[in-house]
Amino acid sequence: MSVVMRAASDIERPPPRARGWPRTRIIGYALVCLWIVFGLGIVSYLFFAWNADFFAKYAPAYARGLGVTLSLVAISMVLGAILSVPVAYGRMSSNRILSGLAYCYVYFFRGTPLLVQTYLVYYGLGSFRVELQTIGLWDFFKDAFNCGVFAFSLNTAAYQAEILRGAIESVPKGQWEGAASLGLHRLQTLRKIILPQALIVALRPYGNELILLVKASAIVAIITVYDLMGNAKLAFANSFDIQAYIWVALVYLVMVEILRHGVEWIERRITIHLKR
Repeated sequence: MSVVMRAASDIERPPPRARGWPRTRIIGYALVCLWIVFGLGIVSYLFFAWNADFFAKYAPAYARGLGVTLSLVAISMVLGAILSVPVAYGRMSSNRILSGLAYCYVYFFRGTPLLVQTYLVYYGLGSFRVELQTIGLWDFFKDAFNCGVFAFSLNTAAYQAEILRGAIESVPKGQWEGAASLGLHRLQTLRKIILPQALIVALRPYGNELILLVKASAIVAIITVYDLMGNAKLAFANSFDIQAYIWVALVYLVMVEILRHGVEWIERRITIHLKR
């Protein structure tokens, strides 16, 4: 027998393809069918229990609440992105004091619930009313919406700082060395070489953080902000109709789907040069 034939005979053949319906496939199909039945049940309920009076009465309030929710998320996301830059710089700094402070900030806001942080801002800062009036900040913190924006911005800044730090550190260090050999200083290297590559890596995590912030925005309804969830609670309290919460769940679902497809579209556009 030749060497080639012996080598071919020594190759391990792949296992035979499983026939029939294995347990995992059965469980998968069962779960899919369960979700389909659940979705059809919700649609059927909304169709047969349609209440035109309820919709006409509370739809404008839902629209106003949606505007509040979008404003809260947009402002918090932008402020968090701005604050995340110095925090990410501190996390990557070789200065132990600066790095330690940034680590403590990220550790606290990622390790404690957003609901607790919102309570600490809204109810906790109210205990320092005299001090806040002295420095002129009470007019800001006495508004529940402003407290929600403040708490959400601090929270998302911690997550965005870690996203930014991880994306920057994922770029090979040879990029820095190559740019230095071309005479570029570190700021030029960061802006023209590192960040364009890092943002491709960070896009998906940023999208996930935005989606999580949209869903977490319902928390502010607890501190008397009449956002989308706040108006749904008010509608249910007046009507005792479960449609109040079903409709708001559908609105959140639509927002999340729009954001998810938007992130995917942006990713396809900015990575088109990587596909052949």
